[in-house]
Amino acid sequence: METVEATGRVDGRTARAERTRAAIVEAHLALISEGDLRPTGERIAERAGISLRTLWTNFKDMETLFEASGAEVLRQQDSAYRPIPPGLPLAKRVDAYCRQRARLLQLVAPSARAAQMREPVSEQLRRNRLKHVDRVREEVEQLFAAELARAGRGREQLLNALMAASMWSTWSMLRDGLGLGVDAARAVMARTVGALLAEVTAD
Repeated sequence: METVEATGRVDGRTARAERTRAAIVEAHLALISEGDLRPTGERIAERAGISLRTLWTNFKDMETLFEASGAEVLRQQDSAYRPIPPGLPLAKRVDAYCRQRARLLQLVAPSARAAQMREPVSEQLRRNRLKHVDRVREEVEQLFAAELARAGRGREQLLNALMAASMWSTWSMLRDGLGLGVDAARAVMARTVGALLAEVTAD
């Protein structure tokens, strides 16, 4: 009986700890989405409704919080992602791919902007970004496998060009640098991706 009660207490503490960590991550991402791109521990704790001590009990430093928040952003992306059939005609694949990339990039925009400010001094934020890069690489390789195969020796260069055209840095330039709306920025992306792939399908 004592063992059962002890296990219940441990399970209860674990569940509370998980809820607290989730609340901290939620508060962190909420502040960023509202424009506070460098929220302090004090502001995050206040938003989560906990003490600063509780914050640092659950996360030993900002790097571990960046890791948890990055994982949550990836989870949100996974939830919003919809597989595109690779058997579709090229034009339809390009359109579907760019529509999805635009949607996902808008989803991560606040976090990406915040990460840009701190990545030069954060190894964890760099690792978070590389996870996004790997996911895009995997999608491009699967969705445009036929076209990449036709590129021959130029496969890697074409792959890199397609990725560069559809990553956050380019989207940020279109949206923030050039001031384009979502639809206009997506149209530029589609034109670029389509032109790159047209080079290997024109024969």
